[in-house]
Amino acid sequence: MDATYFGRDWGVIVLKDFLTGKILCRKYIKHEEPVDYRECTDFILSKGYRISGIVCDGFKGIFRQYSACSARMCRYHFVSPVRRYPTRNPKPEAGRELWISVKNITELSENEFIKLFQKWEDKWSLFLKERTKDGTTGKSHFTHKKLRSAWLSVKRHLPYLFVFEKVNFEMPNTNNALEGTFTALKNSLRNHNGMSKKNRKRLWTGFLKA
Repeated sequence: MDATYFGRDWGVIVLKDFLTGKILCRKYIKHEEPVDYRECTDFILSKGYRISGIVCDGFKGIFRQYSACSARMCRYHFVSPVRRYPTRNPKPEAGRELWISVKNITELSENEFIKLFQKWEDKWSLFLKERTKDGTTGKSHFTHKKLRSAWLSVKRHLPYLFVFEKVNFEMPNTNNALEGTFTALKNSLRNHNGMSKKNRKRLWTGFLKA
């Protein structure tokens, strides 16, 4: 499940079945909230479906909301923040080491990745705590803010990265199948740029018919 936007305040949440490729639910939104996803899953359950597991992008509060389900963090959305914060070629050695570990996560088991990550944390704990004092205000801030953001992102999502190892059914690594749907949806929009918002919504509703 995931959301995509077509402007600042107009988007759609889509839930898609991994096994059949069928769109199970859609909901148009201005801004996504956990309650929007809850409404979608409640709708699916009301139709007689059973939710074996969920793959999502780690939207704030989503894993807490689905703690009773096998909710898994999309690997692509997990890697992206680490790639974005210190960049693909980070200058500090700490950033390079973290990026190599995260980039190769598909080749590692949960235990292997956790050991590697904990070893990295131990090695660079003091480096992550370094602070820089502002010469004008006298206030201090963390020196390596982007690297800390990448580190905290890994730490926050770690419990949801290897859910597939604990379940007895096939579970995808990413939301790529849904991303492909979003790409096709936006291509349809580009082919009908002159349509009103109302008619575009009708077009998308037909495209995402649940």
